Amino acid sequence: MKTFDKYILGSAQVVGLMCLRVFCKGDDAQYESLRPGAMSLGSAFQKVNFLRDLKADFDDLNRTYFPNTDLDNLDENSKENIIIDIENDFSEGLKGIKLLPIEAKFGVFMAYRYYSQLLKKLKKTPALEIKNTRIRVPNYKKAELLTRSYVKYQLNLL
Repeated sequence: MKTFDKYILGSAQVVGLMCLRVFCKGDDAQYESLRPGAMSLGSAFQKVNFLRDLKADFDDLNRTYFPNTDLDNLDENSKENIIIDIENDFSEGLKGIKLLPIEAKFGVFMAYRYYSQLLKKLKKTPALEIKNTRIRVPNYKKAELLTRSYVKYQLNLL
């Protein structure tokens, strides 16, 4: 588990923290208050990518990222445990998004909505199918997410 957490920190959470540093424009107090949310959001994004790319990572690259999960025998219970972990990260990440400076909020919220949609599709997809195909969000759904997110942003409903 420590290796997994270290990988998530180095591959995703630091990206969120670097972006947050820019968004906060030198306001260290704001940065520190938003830090946990940025880390959770980066973690959620990375874990969604891991789950979505399970087939390529496992079959082609002989890699597995989720600790204590036997990907040769991925079942619905294991998939559900992974998804619950990701949903917890998303929940914490959304709290931080709501507190971001206005000029950063829309872009981060849009990424959140996209990855949430991917997770929603992964949640509905049987475990065996996740192992055999790469789940995608269709272009029409991306356009819908963009439109709805922009309306929420403009109406200050985040």
